[in-house]
Amino acid sequence: MSTETAPRGASIHNIGYRHYDGPRLGRAYARRSLFSQSLRGAYGLGRSAKSKVLPMILFAVMCLPALIIVAVAVYMKTGRLPLEYTRYALYLQAVIGLYVASQAPQSVSRDLRFKTVPLYFSRPIKSADYVAAKFAAMTSALFILTAAPLLILYVGALLAKLDFAEQTKGFAQGLVSVALLSLLFAGIGLVIAAVTPRRGFGVAAVIAVLTISYAATGVIQGIAFNQDNTDAISWFGLFSPITLIDGVQTAFLGATSNFPGGYGPDAGTGAVYLLVVLGLIAGSYGLLTRRYRKVGL
Repeated sequence: MSTETAPRGASIHNIGYRHYDGPRLGRAYARRSLFSQSLRGAYGLGRSAKSKVLPMILFAVMCLPALIIVAVAVYMKTGRLPLEYTRYALYLQAVIGLYVASQAPQSVSRDLRFKTVPLYFSRPIKSADYVAAKFAAMTSALFILTAAPLLILYVGALLAKLDFAEQTKGFAQGLVSVALLSLLFAGIGLVIAAVTPRRGFGVAAVIAVLTISYAATGVIQGIAFNQDNTDAISWFGLFSPITLIDGVQTAFLGATSNFPGGYGPDAGTGAVYLLVVLGLIAGSYGLLTRRYRKVGL
């Protein structure tokens, strides 16, 4: 304690602050830490028990049908799996949509609501690092959600002694499909969630966009099918995220289309689907980057 040349009644205290002389890990370490924290948070790890309930339930719901399919294939000694790898995520799209709606706002809306984003940027981390970490974490979380049941199917198929080459090819095609799906859904979910600091609004908006777009596309495709306008069915699939993935895997991954009558896109139309998917992913990333440049101010 020191009282050198202080005003009457005042004192100066030495509370022991020292400069940090250790290694400075920099932006790369901060970016990796933010990615790890965001990925763990997407499954409630490191958070309260209440935060773990929904993502873990959704993960279990995603894997349960795969376990049942494997059990049936092993017990019945069938010559093939009753469900293609590429179709699994399409049948469980509601679970995937609910996961995106619940976890994308959790990833970004809370930082906006409590105004912690400028605190991130006061460190070596920049807005581009924040966006890259959040986008990669949400994509990875979705890939884990969608790829885990495919792995269960693949292991089960090998245990059932199904053809190794055929199952490996199907499994690889399924992984490519869910990787694209994860990138697309992560981008859309994060862009919508980053618009508002209110988590509830973000959840409702993500559900609305994914549900309404799919329902409207299905109705329009159904009308086109009933009117024998089969050429239009594949083009209408461009207006919904899940039908975009359906179209890409039908055209390039040997999948069977879920479109009415099975009228999926051919290779030419499929190229348009792929360009739209890649454009939406890049556009979502660009919008997030632009959004957080403004928020950082």
